[in-house]
Amino acid sequence: MDDRRWITIHLYRPLMTETVMDFRLTTEQQLIQQSIREFVEKEVKPLAAHTDRTHEFPWGPIRKMAALGFLGLNIPEQWGGAGADHVSAAILIEELGRGCGSTALTVAAHLGLASAALAQFACDSLKERYLKPMARGEILGALGLTEPGAGSDLKGGVRTTARRDGNEWVINGSKMWMTNASVAGALVVLVRTGNRGGSHDLSHIVVPAGTPGVVIGPAEHKMGLHGCKTHAVSFEDVRVPLDHLVGEEGRGLQQTLTVLDGGRIGIGALSVGLAQAAYEEAIQYANQRQAFGVPLARHQAIQFKIADMATQIQAARWLVYYAAWLRDQGQPYTLAAAQAKLFATEMADRVCFEAIQIHGGYGYSAEFPVERFYRDNRLMLIGEGTSEINRLVIARRVLGLQAG
Repeated sequence: MDDRRWITIHLYRPLMTETVMDFRLTTEQQLIQQSIREFVEKEVKPLAAHTDRTHEFPWGPIRKMAALGFLGLNIPEQWGGAGADHVSAAILIEELGRGCGSTALTVAAHLGLASAALAQFACDSLKERYLKPMARGEILGALGLTEPGAGSDLKGGVRTTARRDGNEWVINGSKMWMTNASVAGALVVLVRTGNRGGSHDLSHIVVPAGTPGVVIGPAEHKMGLHGCKTHAVSFEDVRVPLDHLVGEEGRGLQQTLTVLDGGRIGIGALSVGLAQAAYEEAIQYANQRQAFGVPLARHQAIQFKIADMATQIQAARWLVYYAAWLRDQGQPYTLAAAQAKLFATEMADRVCFEAIQIHGGYGYSAEFPVERFYRDNRLMLIGEGTSEINRLVIARRVLGLQAG
């Protein structure tokens, strides 16, 4: 484990300014990592295959995580959280991903998206009413961005509207791919609050679960992540108080981009966890399975695969930790988060693929977990910005270009 606890990185940013990171996991971070690993081994990993097979929501582990403070790990103590740093939050999602992709994504959407939006932008009264119970794990949170015509194009594609009527917002429209919608106690929704067009009239509004007019569709039938509940949600004359506006009116797109920067770190961490799980299974299988009279691990072709997997996982892990560390230092981290998310998710796609190859025909069987890891990771290349969008973010930052 020592190689996961210390590193010095010299990275060069645009304009050749040097950032030196002398980083080791603190004693507190190591203890958090150990406690999460023990919890995952006991409570999460044993249920992962059952969760995938039955599509049941993992309420058992989620409720136990709430009692341990994991669901508000990096939320300030003032608002009911544990007050840990963002590196610790990345460790949490990585370890959960190593155990169960569905559980990890549920927590990532709750902690890294919905809770993060409230923590960064909501007024104190909204934090008191919604962020505190979310940080304590009394309710889960969901963030609604994507619509049938608005995935990567949030600036011009959002059609869900919120108009003022007396002291209330009246919301009409629909969202797609809303993670946690059916199990959340609060929905943070990106809506259009004006008619100027573009990004100038987008805002976030909190909608309490169960508000009349909120219609949650059936859970989507997905390729993987079967225990993580994702839904289409429609809003039909939904009324919420005007004070449920999150942050500034008309700043919804900018707030969303900030939240997604942090969310990308979480998704990168999740992919590292899935890749780590696939890697461990591949090593175990390669040591046990005999081919041509010797274990698979004795064959150079398999050794090369294992070597590449180990190297790529470690590189991705440190990219994720570096982005989280920058965030903890109060430094810009948009570029680092996009790089970490892009590299880690595509790395995990390769690692899970190779783990299946090492297993041969058994890798295609649901009796072995590597096929589940591959299916679960595939969404990570799409959510929180597709690989293509993240390449645009990186290129524009490196080249000094303005977004169009």
